[in-house]
Amino acid sequence: MLRALLFVGFLVIAPLAAAELKVGISPDYPPLAFRQEGQLVGVEADNVRAVGEMLNQDIKLVEMPFNELIPALEQGRVDIVMSGMSITDERAKRVLFCEPYMQIGQMAIAHRDRVGDFAQPWAIYREGVRVGVEPGTTGADFAETELTEAEVKPYADPPAAFAALRRGEIDLYVHDAPTSWLLATSEENGDLISLYQPLTEERLAWAVRQGDAPLLAELNTALATMKANGTLRYILNRWIPVTIEVR
Repeated sequence: MLRALLFVGFLVIAPLAAAELKVGISPDYPPLAFRQEGQLVGVEADNVRAVGEMLNQDIKLVEMPFNELIPALEQGRVDIVMSGMSITDERAKRVLFCEPYMQIGQMAIAHRDRVGDFAQPWAIYREGVRVGVEPGTTGADFAETELTEAEVKPYADPPAAFAALRRGEIDLYVHDAPTSWLLATSEENGDLISLYQPLTEERLAWAVRQGDAPLLAELNTALATMKANGTLRYILNRWIPVTIEVR
């Protein structure tokens, strides 16, 4: 049974897990997790610190590429994944997801000179539209299943896709909403703009190993407290310059 007490505004939960929790994170997803002046920062970095305080446990961040996070969790190299991961049916077969902490969706980004070509929501679905995606993401899944008439091209990351938009290699780049949020305050990418029409509805959540119900319960309790006392809202407002929905 979990024991709890109030501590400096947080609900502190007596830990059921190991003395040190290893958290897998991929620091290539601003504003959720990225490096700034040598420091790991962003929504998830702040979430990790808040959860560590509430669980009263030491936490070690383990950085790795996004596609290695679930294998690392399965192999016991990390205990939790906190890295802006969307809940999908395929991933849910391999991990236990906590309650979601944020709802996002895929959005299309275009060069400002081409915005008029996609003023109507249906325009992205036209035959022959050249769409860039990042392989292995839910944006790539969306393009494969929904944009069947498009010419889909892979790009390793948003900067590579942005360069392709500027060169005219692609008409649109489909990626998670956080990429679009950054454009709202980015001077260096002022020539690009998000269409801000969500193409999908996705929920972001932390994940633990299959069978680790005690740790899952601890994290869900911590998250519920973060929502109730305003900690989560504070963290999201700190890093995201637009209004989002939290459920």
